[in-house]
Amino acid sequence: MNFIKTQTSLASHLECSKCKKSYSLHELQTFATCCNKPLVVQYHATDSFGISDLQGRKSTMWRYREMLPVLDDANIVSLGEGMTPILPLKRLVAQLGLNDLQMKDESLNPTGSFKARGLSMAVSKAKELGVEKCVVPTAGNAGGAMAAYCASAEIKATVIMPSHTPKIFQEECQYYGAELILVKGLINQCGALAAKIEKEQDAFNISTLKEPYRLEGKKTMGYEIAEQMNWQLPDVILYPTGGGTGLLGIWKAFHEMINLGWLKADMKLPRMIVVQAANCSPVVDSLNGISKDISEYTESLANGLAVPVAFGQDMIHRVVKESGGTSVTVSEQEMIDGVKEMAKQEGVLVAPEGAALWKAIPKLIASGEISRSEKILMINTGSGYKYLENLN
Repeated sequence: MNFIKTQTSLASHLECSKCKKSYSLHELQTFATCCNKPLVVQYHATDSFGISDLQGRKSTMWRYREMLPVLDDANIVSLGEGMTPILPLKRLVAQLGLNDLQMKDESLNPTGSFKARGLSMAVSKAKELGVEKCVVPTAGNAGGAMAAYCASAEIKATVIMPSHTPKIFQEECQYYGAELILVKGLINQCGALAAKIEKEQDAFNISTLKEPYRLEGKKTMGYEIAEQMNWQLPDVILYPTGGGTGLLGIWKAFHEMINLGWLKADMKLPRMIVVQAANCSPVVDSLNGISKDISEYTESLANGLAVPVAFGQDMIHRVVKESGGTSVTVSEQEMIDGVKEMAKQEGVLVAPEGAALWKAIPKLIASGEISRSEKILMINTGSGYKYLENLN
């Protein structure tokens, strides 16, 4: 793959998402130890990088190279991720009497999900900083993506996932040569073991938002949405939210594009809507002032939504509030029904996480949170083919 030959990144430093303390890009970082919060990459956003610079570039997420944090192009580990299509859902539009419903289909990324974006970026930066072994706790797709990118980068990989995860996710990691460890419980139990391995084996822990770079890969969805929609944005974006990195990344991208002058400073940004599984809805509950014990959250057939504790929960809250968005839950049966409806009506086999968005729309219309006349965009985060075991 041909990349830009010179160092072009406009990344300047890392910043604590709470107190704004600066951290170096040139050292291996995890999260902000000052406040125990995620670190976020900051850029010198200048007019030196314009929309016209995109012309003729490869149709991958690396077309936005200047606003990505890898400093030496030789360290980029890419399998062709990004620039996934935005599909009009014409029959579903008619079914609900909507004006405009579209879906960005992340299932067409390498390893079948949006996780490819974050792991391409995280593994590239790990390579740049001399990491020799990575570990990740995963509900499924992130493990396969990390295993694939580590294989490409010649970095050892350990993947920790719940034992109830469908076998296709387990086998995928093993085919890529990763060490696979199965844990009884949800991803938070996997995270505890990953932290132990990090200390005992000197492995770099690529847990969601506990390192700064998966967010940067995920944000490229936001850049693509703007570019694919001719620098206009939808009124509403529905996002299936587990750890929330994609939601945060898209919102970050919109603000970066305003700083770059690609989007108008007074542009009305989309309302960001969090969709979670009814079985495991910590973000929805906290937004609604409901406090539950972590043990009350259980597994979901939508593996990516079975996240009982989101490390960046306060950041997710800010995005929902800043955007004027909201949150909603969807049941397991509704997700199954949604997968089948979308397959029959549109010819797309989406992950249960993506189907949850479709089933959330009637609820949001009924509550007055969205109107039928608005331009609605759903982000399908993965391929339904990997979930067929869960759907039977």
